[in-house]
Amino acid sequence: MKKEKSLKASNGYLMILILLLVIGGTIFGFAISKNPLFLISIFAIILLIKGFFIVNPNSSKVMVLFGAYKGTVKENGFFWANPFYTKQRISLRARNFYSERVKVNDKIGNPILINVILVWKVSDTYKAAFDVDHYEDFVRVQTDAAVRKLAGSYPYDNFAEGEVEVTLLSGMDEVNEALENEITERLLMAGIEVMEARIGYLAYAPEIASSMLKRQQAVAIVAARKKIVEGAVGMVEDALIQLSEDKIIDFDDDKKASMVSNLMVVLCGDKEATPVINTGTLHS
Repeated sequence: MKKEKSLKASNGYLMILILLLVIGGTIFGFAISKNPLFLISIFAIILLIKGFFIVNPNSSKVMVLFGAYKGTVKENGFFWANPFYTKQRISLRARNFYSERVKVNDKIGNPILINVILVWKVSDTYKAAFDVDHYEDFVRVQTDAAVRKLAGSYPYDNFAEGEVEVTLLSGMDEVNEALENEITERLLMAGIEVMEARIGYLAYAPEIASSMLKRQQAVAIVAARKKIVEGAVGMVEDALIQLSEDKIIDFDDDKKASMVSNLMVVLCGDKEATPVINTGTLHS
């Protein structure tokens, strides 16, 4: 497999000086002898002028001679090279790519909307120029394919308690790392270096967003209720133990059951309890 190679071009300013000398000599010779080779000299001068080119910072010129790759000029400045070279400009600057939001199914089949932010640059001009057609389009298509594959590899979120599976929502660091590795592997053949890749937008598709929001709210309510009950049970247990140890009141099973019931209602209820004063015995 061919790789990029550096091409050393001639200094453009020196070639301009040489070209001016050639032009001056040609005009002087024609003025003296009116040599018919003057037209040939003019053609040669025009051909030499075609060899001049400029390479801007963070840019490059890929040189091809009659279908054969000759090298890449990455040094910025004013240069001259074989006028028969065809020169393809390839930028070496870092570029941002913000992909379109695509609708895909996550690992458990829920439709989601997702897109990616990609920072990339060309690292191998030979591959970018000759191994793929239109490397910029290649970046867009392969990034879209990588995003679709990634979304199908993870669930959007966990709903069952105790699960530790990495999800798109909670495992951003691991998911972004997997995304970057996937895109890097796909773009390697085009000579593209991936500098950063991360998820830019993530949400349920509109047709299920409302239902999934209710589901998330229900899970949150159940989890909160469980914590409330656990706390209430501990408080009731502590209260019964302290009352018994301090011998404030003797509890039989019926009294304990009644007190536990009242305390649980007070502690776990959604609304504030309304106190009731019992002026009789505990059982009346």
